[in-house]
Amino acid sequence: MTDDDLVRELWAALDGPSDAPERITRDRAPTALDRAALPAAAPARATVAVCSLAAAELAAARSGGPVPRVRVRDRAVDGAFRSDRLVRLDGRAPVTFAPLSGFWRAADGWVRTHANYPHHRARLLGALGLPQGAGPSELAAVLAGRDAAATEEAVYAAGGLAVAIRDRDTWARHPQGVAAAAQPLAGRRPLASGGAPLPPPDREPGYAAAGLRVLDLTRVLAGPVATRTLALLGAEVLRLDAPWLPESQDALDDTGMGKRSARLDLATADGRAAFGRLLERADVVVTGYRPGALEALEGMAPEELAAGRPGLVVAQLSAWGRTGPWAGRRGFDSLVQAASGVALAERAAGPADTPPGALPAQALDHGTGYLLAAAVLRALTRRHRTGEGSLLRLSLARTAHTLLHTDVPVQAPPPVPFVEPVLREAVTGRGRLRYAPSPVEFAGGPRDWSRTPGLWGADAPCWEQPPH
Repeated sequence: MTDDDLVRELWAALDGPSDAPERITRDRAPTALDRAALPAAAPARATVAVCSLAAAELAAARSGGPVPRVRVRDRAVDGAFRSDRLVRLDGRAPVTFAPLSGFWRAADGWVRTHANYPHHRARLLGALGLPQGAGPSELAAVLAGRDAAATEEAVYAAGGLAVAIRDRDTWARHPQGVAAAAQPLAGRRPLASGGAPLPPPDREPGYAAAGLRVLDLTRVLAGPVATRTLALLGAEVLRLDAPWLPESQDALDDTGMGKRSARLDLATADGRAAFGRLLERADVVVTGYRPGALEALEGMAPEELAAGRPGLVVAQLSAWGRTGPWAGRRGFDSLVQAASGVALAERAAGPADTPPGALPAQALDHGTGYLLAAAVLRALTRRHRTGEGSLLRLSLARTAHTLLHTDVPVQAPPPVPFVEPVLREAVTGRGRLRYAPSPVEFAGGPRDWSRTPGLWGADAPCWEQPPH
């Protein structure tokens, strides 16, 4: 398989026209992603390529011009896939993983925990019978005497996050691995039709999503990467978070580019009423909650959302997929890497007790984010041409399956160190922000966001743009 073959495979999964990949030009360079044992660089380039193609296609459909050429620059892809680690505010590096998030030796193998949020940390410690002030040494001592799979089940039963480390063959036989592999990479089914054609962009033709409104109900990385991309293309993106769920400002400084951020309690009647008013003018709703979590709230099922808004695009992102025994479980990139065999594939050479490894970036998050944005953009093109709405479903576990079964040859490590990506700087009200530019590039398209991130939850839950 070549890079071109992989792009065509992903583009076909998005039901894109077969001749579109011919419009891609590539600027190749060695990057940090080439350090992975798995061929992580090829899927990264491919997800950015199909996202750029989908953006170019929508821009052409709305403006009436030809589909512009797309350029994929390896250094830009590398920077974007590591944007959560490269972002700086006044030179300060972000906190990416908490002390209790990591690999731990178990009695029969290894366990990967995720305890970045206070409520996840509390549940992890409670499930293991540890006091809330326990640190890494106490956690290591307890886990060393426990079976990995039993720890996985006990922590999840308590609402925490931990997975046993598996190799790819074991995952392929696991019921959730089987379920994830059987799902489409980017599932789509129609929702209510009757949406009007999208008007020409009210900005330059390259702003493919200009004038469109996106409700962003996602957190952490994959979903916010997708909606950050829609914001780049001119969409008005309003992120909505539950007031009681904490979020990292470091994360928002990376993924909040181009967006506004508000808090809204959808568990209350007032909150759902406010959401309903926003929905009346929305074009896209992107969710990143566990399957069934939002649907359990009155009026929040995709069909209910689309009933009064013909042509609406609803995109649902999950960790493990919509089917299988883990469908309702929480998950993050690091946990999917650990469970699916990626972490063992990335283990460094060394003695038998060498810990599992990780990709040089949260590549499942970022790759799924660009695929999700591509799926939304293709759905908007469909709506423009046919009036049909769409329900889209993607998962980190299905993206991991693609990575683990990509046979693009891994490039040999470069003889000289790779060149770091070019970053940009902007002065904000909170300091000087250094960030990675978007890798999504096509002729005439935007090259930067119109606004920098503000404070988490500081905006009002309303639209800025007037009705159209």
